[in-house]
Amino acid sequence: MSFLGSHSVAETAEPYSADTGMVSGIYRPAGEIEALVRPTTTSRFVATGSTTDGKFGMFRWEMAPHAGGPAAHFHRTFSESFYVLDGTVRLFNGETWVDATAGDFLFVPEGGIHAFRNDSDEPADMLILFAPGPPRERYFQELAEVADKGLQLSQEEWVDLFARHDQYMV
Repeated sequence: MSFLGSHSVAETAEPYSADTGMVSGIYRPAGEIEALVRPTTTSRFVATGSTTDGKFGMFRWEMAPHAGGPAAHFHRTFSESFYVLDGTVRLFNGETWVDATAGDFLFVPEGGIHAFRNDSDEPADMLILFAPGPPRERYFQELAEVADKGLQLSQEEWVDLFARHDQYMV
């Protein structure tokens, strides 16, 4: 692989222009990371878009055995990346399902059809990275509220909920 002629983000994005660095790192101890605990999944909002000034969002997604997952969908305004930490996660790249294991990675650009699920007999754990960083946690919180209240949404209400969160089912 050659890196000659390649461009880094630093060369294409607006660079930091001050003469000295600044103290700006954000440390979040594990105990301060919000977790949305559901019957078959736990979503840990490691870095929300509000934490990263909208640059990215990163969630840790922990799935119980046979937790399932979302149906095929796409997003118009952000990319999504999946990095498997443990177990087996079925990832869909819009064409093919693969059994991804620890260390496997899938990048899906804006508009890319994708899905994921845990169909195995073991728990699975992965990181999900959204870029830029939309307030994605609100989508998952709203889904939890629908389930917790036992709401029965109409097809139109589901379409509206999905559209508010840049989630388009296929």
